[in-house]
Amino acid sequence: MKPFRQFALLLLVALAMVSASARAADPPAEEIVKRSLDAFYYAGNDMRTKVRMKLINAQGNVREREMTMLRINLGKSGDQRYYIYFHGPADVKGTSFMVWKYPGKESDRWIYVPALKLVKRIAADDKRSSFVGSDFTYEDVSGRNVEDETHTFVRKEDLGGRPTYVVESKPKTVIDYSRRLSWIDSERWLPLKEEYFDARNEPLRTFTADKVEQTGKQWTVMARSMKNLQSGHRTEVVYQEVGYDVGLKPDIFTERYLRDAPGQWVR
Repeated sequence: MKPFRQFALLLLVALAMVSASARAADPPAEEIVKRSLDAFYYAGNDMRTKVRMKLINAQGNVREREMTMLRINLGKSGDQRYYIYFHGPADVKGTSFMVWKYPGKESDRWIYVPALKLVKRIAADDKRSSFVGSDFTYEDVSGRNVEDETHTFVRKEDLGGRPTYVVESKPKTVIDYSRRLSWIDSERWLPLKEEYFDARNEPLRTFTADKVEQTGKQWTVMARSMKNLQSGHRTEVVYQEVGYDVGLKPDIFTERYLRDAPGQWVR
């Protein structure tokens, strides 16, 4: 029996070493989140897409939004510019929204309200407020800084046939959610699901990537949804005519074009 016990002990040690080695090969939680933000918000040098948004209340009533979104990355600094123009419905037609994003510090956000002919700066404190009545926030649209939260690796898990890392993220300051669980594709690095919890640790919102396709070289979430689990309201978003590296210029992302949309890009 002694040789068998020695063999069994060696086998257990070997298995433990393999397990530890495999675990050590997994990226740190913060790197997983950073790679996910890069894949989700920074694909290509620039991007243009048509967006259809449905706002659905608990009774099933639907309101729709139609818009064009433009985005450009500015060099290797991580700075970005976003521009969103609303084509409809009539109550929001002509409204435009712009973000100047700076990694490591607060982004600048503006919205143009055509009825008032007014460009309004969105305060940093409002970044967690609803984006045009949807279940997405202004921050959800353009992304958050990885340094704003602490990140912890939870586990590996298959989700819908895709391998994922599950990461828990907790904000460093008090905001509308106390923690978030993210299921991040471990090969494509896109977030496939997120669960938000409130201060009482009750489920608050759930994000799902409903359709993922490859557009050129880029894997892209073509349909996504966000549901408020406490109100029953949900938002469904579909991206159409997605194009990367289309040749956008930085001067599009200025107050001039907030007031007078760049027709070449938003028609």
